Amino acid sequence: MKIDFKHQQAAHCENGVTSNLLRYYGIELSEPMVFGIGSGYFFSHMPFYKLNGMPVTSFRVWPGMIFKRVTKRLGIKVKRNKYKDSRRAMNDLDRLLAEGKPVGMLVGVFHLPYFPREYRFHFNAHNITAFGKEGDQYYISDPVMEHVEVLTAEELKKVRFAKGTYPPSGRMYYITGVPDQINLKPAIIKGIRQTAKDMLTIPIPFFGVRGIRVLAKRMRNWPVKLGNKSAVLNLGQVIRMLEEIGTGGAGFRFIFAAFLEECAVILDIPRLNDVSREMTAVGDRWREFAYHAARVFKNRDNGMTTYEMLADMLLTIADMEEHVFKQLRTISL
Repeated sequence: MKIDFKHQQAAHCENGVTSNLLRYYGIELSEPMVFGIGSGYFFSHMPFYKLNGMPVTSFRVWPGMIFKRVTKRLGIKVKRNKYKDSRRAMNDLDRLLAEGKPVGMLVGVFHLPYFPREYRFHFNAHNITAFGKEGDQYYISDPVMEHVEVLTAEELKKVRFAKGTYPPSGRMYYITGVPDQINLKPAIIKGIRQTAKDMLTIPIPFFGVRGIRVLAKRMRNWPVKLGNKSAVLNLGQVIRMLEEIGTGGAGFRFIFAAFLEECAVILDIPRLNDVSREMTAVGDRWREFAYHAARVFKNRDNGMTTYEMLADMLLTIADMEEHVFKQLRTISL
């Protein structure tokens, strides 16, 4: 039993799973378009939420939000499930596959056997699609991999019920109905305005542009408050989230820039091309920050770059992102 499902590689897992599922139902959307309509762009620095004992810094929205927002804004009906019983979770998956429905799932990365060992760590927000089963083996479309992968039932159950921070708990999601016509323009506008609102107006200071400034302030004080060893570990956590989780922070900025470029044509708003170029410059600055932060982390900079300098880079980035989203928050048809 194998569904006629087209696997296509993507830069980020949830974008890719969403795009591939939509394509199966005849809706062709690029990865940037999925990311933009789904308002996937975000920033948060959460000292109160820990991963491996250190604060989480994230460059995208909470896992599952992109799929939820895209389908809602396009009028697509979906169903999502979460489980306590692993046997029931696997039985429900088998039933859906037998009905010819490809199924998106949230899984842990650490026990994925096809992942290179250096990329396996305790991260429980990875998205994959199951689209068939033969014997004890499931056909898996993992958008970050070049080719279709295969997992045994035991392997799939293990990653679906991985332990640790934000356990996936067997979460799965699938499409149940598609409208006859898709109205793309209003969905695009909602996606842009939601992103601008999230980046500019959330009153809690750990999110959006304010969150970048909070991280800068905290980073400036790490060596004094935490000591050099803990400061380095915290910096390493930021670098990992910026460069190794999904596309990383800069990668999400480049994807959003590509989205704005597509929007300039679809909406016939040429000035979005200028905003797209500004967003590309934001991505470049995040990459520059990551380069210098990595040299500090690996002690290869001979003291030339300080935490003060890294914090100043973050403040510049915050100003750039604020300027971009002030231009986008009033966008309309």
